[in-house]
Order: sequence, then structure tokens, then C-alpha cells
Amino acid sequence: MAQITIMGTGGFGIALAVMCHRYGHQVTLWGKFPEEVATIVKNGEHKKLLPGVPVNPGIHVTAQLEDGKEPDLLILAVPSFAVRETARRAASILRPDTVVANVAKGLESGSHKLLSQVIGEELPEHPVVILSGPSHAEEIARGVPTTIVAASSCRERAEFLQDILSNETLRIYVSDDLVGSQLGGALKNIIAVCAGICDGLGLGDNAKAALMTRGLAEIARLGVAMGADSTTFAGLTGIGDLIVTCTSMHSRNYRTGLYIGQGLSPKEAIERVGMTVEGCLAAASAWELAREHGVDMPIVEQLNLVLDGKDIRQAITDLMGRPSRHENEKIWLKEQRA
Repeated sequence: MAQITIMGTGGFGIALAVMCHRYGHQVTLWGKFPEEVATIVKNGEHKKLLPGVPVNPGIHVTAQLEDGKEPDLLILAVPSFAVRETARRAASILRPDTVVANVAKGLESGSHKLLSQVIGEELPEHPVVILSGPSHAEEIARGVPTTIVAASSCRERAEFLQDILSNETLRIYVSDDLVGSQLGGALKNIIAVCAGICDGLGLGDNAKAALMTRGLAEIARLGVAMGADSTTFAGLTGIGDLIVTCTSMHSRNYRTGLYIGQGLSPKEAIERVGMTVEGCLAAASAWELAREHGVDMPIVEQLNLVLDGKDIRQAITDLMGRPSRHENEKIWLKEQRA
């Protein structure tokens, strides 16, 4: 049994708390907003995010961070924009040997940094473990079989998470590719918004399959340019996470795109979803990184333009009208260099 502190009372934080408690761990779930914490305690569930999922009284839900001090494992389960602040706040409660994990999938706005870099700047003595892969909170909380990856530069800490969190409904693989694991998780949200737009417009299966496939090519292209292992994008944090996020109404990124395709403005779509839409936050950072690394990402580029007001149909026309290419991009690149 481990002592686990989870920071964040969103859907994923609650799902992890429920799962960890179910398998015998001592769990403290911290929330920044006292009113939300009090409501969860009173109702025994988060009625908005995970209705029908009981938060067992044995889980200590609190707005006092000191209640979760000196854990064996700290899990940051907050949106990407709150990761730096939350990691900084966590420094006061950690032991030197506390393992720190992060489940947010995004990039830091402005700096475009990976979240492992952000956490490393705030908690330099604690090598971070990134938990990523195809994993809806709604399904983890209900014990649906799920498989994810624990990625870290520190093998010992990745394997610690693998050992204590793996159970009959959660299987964890380890990886040393922090760049690829995080870019796959962050950028698939962008493609999921586009997949929702496809379905909202009623474009059909052909278009959506093409979008997902070429979207993965863009993700891998940028990832390799930033030092990732190309094989990572064929795994759980690449194609696995892309599939689950592009095909499910559980995904707020997909739902946002669906509403845009049905005629809402991006602002109206995000407001209807009512929660952080990581794909819209990450789109600008991904486009900046693409330009910085000299990588072609036309789908990401067009989504940025749509979010800025470009007509969706024109964006599709522009994508379909791009110059012809060889699908094997290495061959095409060799031809271009010749």
C-alpha cells in the first residue's frame, strides 16, 4: 500500500483517486476550490464530471494541502495551464524521495514547453513520470480495462509507478521517451478537435480516417524533429491516444470540434463544453513549434486559422488543394534535397 496525494479534483483526479483507493492505497485528493471540495464531500461524488461514481469516504478530499504531506507518490491532475503553479505549490509537502507524476496532456502556453520541463523547473530534485495513453476518466473510474504508459528519464521511478498502480483493470508499460509520449498526448487533442469538426459537418468515414492518419504523421514529424523516437507514435501514447480521443463523446476536444462543425463559433463551442479544451490551447503552441523546427503541419495550421475565424469549408478546400506529395515522406524529402 502506498500513500498517494492527488492534486486536482477534475474528472481525471477523481478517477485516479477512486481507482487507487479501490486497490488499497491511502489517498488524499486535494482541490484548489473549497466550495467544490465541500460539494464533493457532501454529495459523495462529482455530479457534474463523474455522476454516479462514488467517492468513497475513505478518500480524504480536502482543500488543505498539508493534509497530503510527505506522500510516496504525488500525482498532478490539473489542466496544462495550472501545472506550473500546482507543482510550485506542491514543493512544500514532498519528501526527497517522493515520486512525482503528471497526467495533464498539453504544452505550456507562451513558452511552448513540455510539461515535464515545467515541472522540472519547479521541482528540480524530483524526476517526473508522465502518465499518458488512451484513458478516459469516466472509464478508469468505473474499472474498465485500460492500458497506459509511464514515461520518465528515471527508470526506477517509472517502474515504481508501474508496480504500485498496475492492477486487474490498469496495465502500465514504461518508456524513456518523454518527448514523444508528451507530444503524442498533447497534439492528438488538436487532431481530435478536427475530427469532431469532420463529424459535425457530416463528412463521413473517409475524411475522418484520412484526417487521423495524416494528423498522426504531423505529430510524428514534429516529434522526431524535437528528439522523439519515431516508434513511440505507433504506440499507446501515439496512435492509441489519437484513436480514443478522436472517436468518443467522452472527449471534450472531440465535442468542441463537433459543435464547431455544427455551426457554433469556436468561442461558443468551448463555452458549451464548459471545461478546459486542451486541443484549442495547444494548437497555437504546436504551430509555433512547427515553424521553429521547420516542420510542415498543415492540419494544425488550418485549425489555428479556423479558431481565428477562417471558414471551415475553405480550410478543407485549402488542405485538399495542397501540392501532391509522396506518402513515404522520407522519399519525398530525398527528392526535395536532390
